[in-house]
Amino acid sequence: MSEYRGHKQHEIEDIGDIVDLDHISNLPDYILHQILSFMPTKEAVKTSILSTRWKNLWVSVPTIDFDDELLMAKLADGWLRPDVTSFVNFVERVLRLHDASNMEKFRLSCCVYRNAFQISSWISDAIIHNVQELDMSLFAKDPSVIPQSMFHNTSLVSLKIRMNCAIQLPSHVSFPCLKTLHMSFVRFMHDDFTEKLFSGCPALEELSLSDCRWINLKSIAISSSTLKSLSIRDLTHFVVFDDPTSGCKIKIDAANLTYFGYFGNLLNEIIFNDTMSLDKAFIKFPNPGEGVNKVACRAIDLFQQLKYVVSLTLSNHTMEGFMCDMHLGENNSTWSSMPICITNCLKTVTLKNFHGYNSEICFLKRILKTACALEMMDIWWSKTKTYLRDLKKKIEVRKELEKIERKAAACVIKLS
Repeated sequence: MSEYRGHKQHEIEDIGDIVDLDHISNLPDYILHQILSFMPTKEAVKTSILSTRWKNLWVSVPTIDFDDELLMAKLADGWLRPDVTSFVNFVERVLRLHDASNMEKFRLSCCVYRNAFQISSWISDAIIHNVQELDMSLFAKDPSVIPQSMFHNTSLVSLKIRMNCAIQLPSHVSFPCLKTLHMSFVRFMHDDFTEKLFSGCPALEELSLSDCRWINLKSIAISSSTLKSLSIRDLTHFVVFDDPTSGCKIKIDAANLTYFGYFGNLLNEIIFNDTMSLDKAFIKFPNPGEGVNKVACRAIDLFQQLKYVVSLTLSNHTMEGFMCDMHLGENNSTWSSMPICITNCLKTVTLKNFHGYNSEICFLKRILKTACALEMMDIWWSKTKTYLRDLKKKIEVRKELEKIERKAAACVIKLS
């Protein structure tokens, strides 16, 4: 026992190199609870050995964080194996001893452990005790891993779900206080899935859909009068590139939306009902490839819908992806329908990682010719080129842009 204590004392001394343990111990409970809430529960429980003052502090920490990857056992052969029994016993013990009346946030990551029934019971425990923030990463393939009771919840303010299977919705969904919803890798089984889900979220303000699977669906609807921020990451490879009907229509009806972010191949068509309030957008395509080229026209359609944005951020691959494939020369008729935000409101253009490609130059020329309020065009040259070739190209590009008859005569062009 003395040897054990000596070992633990050594660990405590290591901590003491950074902070004064006695000084921290004198802080009020609510501050110590906040400190412990930033730690995984496994580590927070360990503080109980520090002193009598710390023995039961972790029991009232408002945040519970379980991660089965933290309970991997290293075997003699050097391989890591999950210590499933220890993980289950640890979770059960913490939930049994924890002051459930003080549970604000519950995070559960089960990448190795996949017993759907038991995981569901742990989530139910948090729900019963009115948890406000629920964050789950689950790899069980049984949809019942999510208890049906979760979909009738008056306390949840934030819900984050990462799981690689479908979610089974009950006939009625009710999240009256939910403001933030993040869903990753979730499979949507029916066209009316989102309609049913969002109809039960009357206070939703932030929605993030990351690599969700809506294969074989014709359309999904994102309809919310309270939604302010929408982010979609759509890098799924389940759509057949050569079949234009294989994609899904994503219909967005959010009159108060102010931010829209998109990262993906535009394999699914995005249709806005109203973009009057949308003032900030971020659009990024991955490296150009077959998938991007096949749906280049969808990029044009998307940009034409962003009529009133004040801040529009595009990746260089975004321009290259739809301009090279469609061969949009300076006089192409497609440019005649430039968004109002570019023609009437755009003041600053910043282009980073510039290579001097024809597609990039063509894009900048069209901006100069149509943006009547433009004040500054700030171009940051790619650092991958050699100095001499870079300098020569800079001179050529500057001359080419300077001779363009600009809509805003006072616009300054800066090449860095």
